[in-house]
Amino acid sequence: MKNVLAIAGHETRRIFVSPLAWAVLGISQLIFGYIFAGAVIQYVNNSNVADQSVGVSDYVGSGLYGSATIILLLILPLMTMRLFSEERKSGTLTLLFSAPVTLVEIVLGKFLGVMVFVLSLIGLLALMPASLLPVVNLDLGRLAAGLLGLLLLTMAFAACGLFISSLTREPTIAAVGSFAALLVIWLLKMPASYDSAWAPLFDYLSLISHYQDLITGLFDSSDVVYYLLFTALFLWLTVLRLDMERN
Repeated sequence: MKNVLAIAGHETRRIFVSPLAWAVLGISQLIFGYIFAGAVIQYVNNSNVADQSVGVSDYVGSGLYGSATIILLLILPLMTMRLFSEERKSGTLTLLFSAPVTLVEIVLGKFLGVMVFVLSLIGLLALMPASLLPVVNLDLGRLAAGLLGLLLLTMAFAACGLFISSLTREPTIAAVGSFAALLVIWLLKMPASYDSAWAPLFDYLSLISHYQDLITGLFDSSDVVYYLLFTALFLWLTVLRLDMERN
């Protein structure tokens, strides 16, 4: 565990000294703030109609979290593209293999390093609906379920991006490959809408299907298990890929 935390700390420092991280953090918060302000204004203008079906937590909070998934789908490939590809390109991956750490510790450390950045981004995002607490009553359980879903979704994004980064030495290719892979798994929701025997399978495999329940406040342990298994699968594949390269 000590080695994992040491690698995670090093990776976190490397991320936050990069101009890319601060640019992504600043631009994403501007976009989230714009969406949040627009949702609040729209709710106020239509409060009489909205109150008949949904509350402010659903209208503003869930709307913000739903839009955030698209932005995070673009952000995470950028943040994971350099994790292994740049190490391979610069030749430092060989030194990492020779260090007294296991491949599992390396992968987990880099994954946790990225998740620190993700947590800071989600934390700032959570402050936006929370800023309404002094003036309105919010359904905190509904918002917490949405944040949990967002965290699990970004964990899946990061694990997939980590694996794609381990396949190439070019960060740009890793970013494009990660985005393509995640988008394909995301869009499995489309064939799930067709009337076929495979529809339930596609619906279960789609990344966004499980998030839609959590964002509406419906907590189902199967959704949590799906994201944890998805994350564990791609972390395991990353370990296997690095083991093949080392041997």
